[in-house]
Amino acid sequence: MKASNIAKYSSLFFTIGLLLILTILYFVLPEFQSSVKELWDALLTGEQERISEVVKGFGAWGVVALILLMVFQMFLVIFPSWLPMIIAALVYGFFPSILISSAGVFLASTIGYSIGHGISESALERFIKEKTFKKLKFWVSNYGFWSVVLFRVSPFLSNDAISILAGGLQMRYLKFITATMLGIIPLATGVAYFAHDIDQLKSGLYWIGGAGILIYAAFVYIDYRKRKKKG
Repeated sequence: MKASNIAKYSSLFFTIGLLLILTILYFVLPEFQSSVKELWDALLTGEQERISEVVKGFGAWGVVALILLMVFQMFLVIFPSWLPMIIAALVYGFFPSILISSAGVFLASTIGYSIGHGISESALERFIKEKTFKKLKFWVSNYGFWSVVLFRVSPFLSNDAISILAGGLQMRYLKFITATMLGIIPLATGVAYFAHDIDQLKSGLYWIGGAGILIYAAFVYIDYRKRKKKG
């Protein structure tokens, strides 16, 4: 079986199984239900200190909670995708937070890719705005690998959409996930470094995103010139 098919079916079954297990735990275990409500209420406030305190209270399960947040953020867009990365840095420190963020994005991206891989292109257009879809399709089709890198390294672009679209346009899974990790590690590192100073963090994120766009633009320009020479 091809790697893309393995990713497609295993991640879909994993997602369904995970949702079922969490739903059962929520209704069966009062402590689990209480913890979920506490974390949800903290997330709704958007206050990083409060969210950090709640995650600290989970102990070792805090790592699992953060990774799951990165996965479910793809479906419930109630907070920025980089917020769990900030919380990971505040609670667990520099290097552990990079590993946690990378693991969370790896899992979320694989699930997003498998969703896209399992639905038709016409169905994709229903979930993504037509204008956005056309732009994403053009860049993924012509500059797939580096487009994914750019969308991952820039915190202000549609990370989740690029995962679903890459799967829908049949981009090879290994190529997709390699580009994803190549882009997310610099972002996770920047977030971990600036996490303790919000003003510096915002500036840092703009610099990281801006640098990624400039490098990408240079690559596209050079590639365009090469194609033009070849006719």
